[in-house]
Amino acid sequence: MPASAHDIAAALRQRQPGLGARKLQALLYYAQGHHLSFFGRPLFENPISAWDTGPGVDALWDDEGAGNVLVDLPDLGEAELNTVGYVLSKYGTLSTSELEARIRVESPWQRAAEGRAAGRNPRIELERIREFFAAQAAKENDLGLDPAQVRRMLGAAKRRKNEPRRTDSLEDIRAWLAARA
Repeated sequence: MPASAHDIAAALRQRQPGLGARKLQALLYYAQGHHLSFFGRPLFENPISAWDTGPGVDALWDDEGAGNVLVDLPDLGEAELNTVGYVLSKYGTLSTSELEARIRVESPWQRAAEGRAAGRNPRIELERIREFFAAQAAKENDLGLDPAQVRRMLGAAKRRKNEPRRTDSLEDIRAWLAARA
């Protein structure tokens, strides 16, 4: 069973004390997205809404507005703690306004906010969050190598592996350096 947004918020605050409420909401969105992308399951059970300023977890906002802030660190698993650490390392230095500006141009927030009436906060669908973050992860991991080029490189490496090895002489090294100067 996933944790609650309150649990993840406590873990974020423990690792980055002094987090403001809106920045916390943005980091929760990113944590949910990366966890969905990495592990295929939600990090926390609470829905995320598309607020005017960015994403928000209504239950957390309401509870903390009433003074109910979870201060004890919950017992989270390794995957959950790794996600929290990853998100803070990737986004923790960004300001609240930078985070919210990024999120408002991302497709999950935009799709949820389409045609939204003033004062309404539609839910951001988990599947859209997962799809977006999975696509982002694929782009970041794409080295841009052509499969045919990789096959040629591997074939050449196999051929060289079977060639007799020769130790470079001082003259060989000087010639190689001179050719590159």
